[in-house]
Amino acid sequence: MSCLILASQSPRRQELLEEAGISFRVQAPDADEWDFSTHPELTPVEIVRSNARRKAESVAHSHPQDIILAADTLVYCEGRLLGKPLDAGDAVAMLKWLSARTHEVLTAVAWRDPAQCTIREHVARTRVTFRSLDENIIHGYMEKVNVMDKAGAYGIQEHGSDLIERIEGSKTNVIGLPMEIVSVWWAERA
Repeated sequence: MSCLILASQSPRRQELLEEAGISFRVQAPDADEWDFSTHPELTPVEIVRSNARRKAESVAHSHPQDIILAADTLVYCEGRLLGKPLDAGDAVAMLKWLSARTHEVLTAVAWRDPAQCTIREHVARTRVTFRSLDENIIHGYMEKVNVMDKAGAYGIQEHGSDLIERIEGSKTNVIGLPMEIVSVWWAERA
């Protein structure tokens, strides 16, 4: 039987798979991530879908007999894509921008199964509404959480209640891997 290869070094994605009892190995993808600055003609859904697919394909070259799972997550708010912050100042600016707003978290997953000769794709959308944040809340949050490796400079699994008023949709999507679909695909594998 094929092994599952997670094309991501994200500790959060690894934790979600472990919590679901899914056995896997990790292989970092060799694919540049697209955004509006590199591909302004694409929609947010097209960007995350393309990033996930290209990550899966990059790992599939060295693991042709294995199932490959890749994902890409972006935060989208009022016409702006928010990926991982460039530095602490960028993280503060992102959190200020998200304050008292509702945004979408988009995660695309790509699943390459050599037994079925297919690449399945899915894009999950979750709406997240932030509380009104002041400088003290933002800096207090950043002291408790490493925001540098998180799209939108926050994580719901780490003191998310400091920032978040409401979540509509998949919580695991916001963490970085919509387990509702991944678990189904895992159960259906050949």
